[in-house]
Amino acid sequence: MSSAPPQVSRKLFGMFCLASYLLSLSYGSTFLLSLLIGARGGNEHDAGSVISAAMLSTFAAVIVSGHLSDVFGAARSIALFGVLLVVASLGFAMTPGFGHLLLFFGLLLGLGWGVFYTLGPIIVASLVVPAQRAKYFALLSGSMMTGIGSGPLLGRAASALGFPLTSAFYLAALASLIGVVLFWRLDARLNKAPSPTASVARISWRATFEVLSSRAVLPIVMVGLGGCVFGGLSSFQTSYATSRSLDYSLFFFGFMGAAISSRMLIAGFVVKRDPLRASCLLSGLMMGSIVLFGFVVDNSFTYVLAAMTLGVGYGLTYSVINGLAANEAPGGVTAQALLLFSLSYFIGVFGFPLLAGKIIVEQGMGTLLLTILAVALLNWLITVGRLLWRRFNLKTPQPA
Repeated sequence: MSSAPPQVSRKLFGMFCLASYLLSLSYGSTFLLSLLIGARGGNEHDAGSVISAAMLSTFAAVIVSGHLSDVFGAARSIALFGVLLVVASLGFAMTPGFGHLLLFFGLLLGLGWGVFYTLGPIIVASLVVPAQRAKYFALLSGSMMTGIGSGPLLGRAASALGFPLTSAFYLAALASLIGVVLFWRLDARLNKAPSPTASVARISWRATFEVLSSRAVLPIVMVGLGGCVFGGLSSFQTSYATSRSLDYSLFFFGFMGAAISSRMLIAGFVVKRDPLRASCLLSGLMMGSIVLFGFVVDNSFTYVLAAMTLGVGYGLTYSVINGLAANEAPGGVTAQALLLFSLSYFIGVFGFPLLAGKIIVEQGMGTLLLTILAVALLNWLITVGRLLWRRFNLKTPQPA
């Protein structure tokens, strides 16, 4: 008779999610960079350059995060590099004008966010058995999405109260500092927690080949494409809203509310369904939201509707494919699969804004939305292909 899987302490996991929320505010505040740089004489392409600078440092962050985890522990590594998120937020607020110094702070943001975003799911994977991963990934990503969505809302609240936009970056820095302290204190408690899966986290060429030659490569590609959609829309939502005389805070309210509520209320149901069917349906929903943004949105109601559709589609898709990446990886390289999953996401979410900003400046917002729609379509077609492949293989008679 098999023993029951070890249970994760609710108090421990709750503190873990709170710390994750606080650190995520620093990344969420970067969605205000387009406004901030615009007020200093720059444009969307300049903002995209700062955001995409983070992509370069995330490569280093993802590669070294596994080594850091093996040496210092995952939570303590997050705390150490979380300090860079504090510095980056302060740098964005305090740097006058636009120049190379902002690019430097973008690099710091990438290092801090890369280590945190990569090691967070690895902590979860080490605490719970495979059957519980999708559920706890959803709770973690819900906490992070709440922080990401709260960042731009700080800017809107600051404007409403008559404070400068930079105050949102100062608040994000303070929140991230508290998150750093919590993660440092969590290290000892996480080490004492029961761990059903213990493995080395550092990446290697052999582990990379094992992961990329397995079925886990497909959710890894999908998260990169999803990152392009999310990064492209969120980073320039202030420009989109201005072009249609709308309030950008409505997007973040709608997106965050839908993403959080869906992850908290129905993620438990979704993760118990067939993951391939679920990812196909949710990817289609995400693609539908882009159609709404491009061809339907013309008032506050349709704007919020499109944002909520994106929140449900993107939010739940991420949770499903995160579980697929972990569970479809070969035995012994789950942590490395999650590292590559994070790397693919960063390429999309930090790399695509550079192209997106250039498209806006040279071709306009309409062309950007069509480009994002094409990316979302490719993402959906991958899920359709997986379903068709499985159906064909099930119908193919096996040799005796």
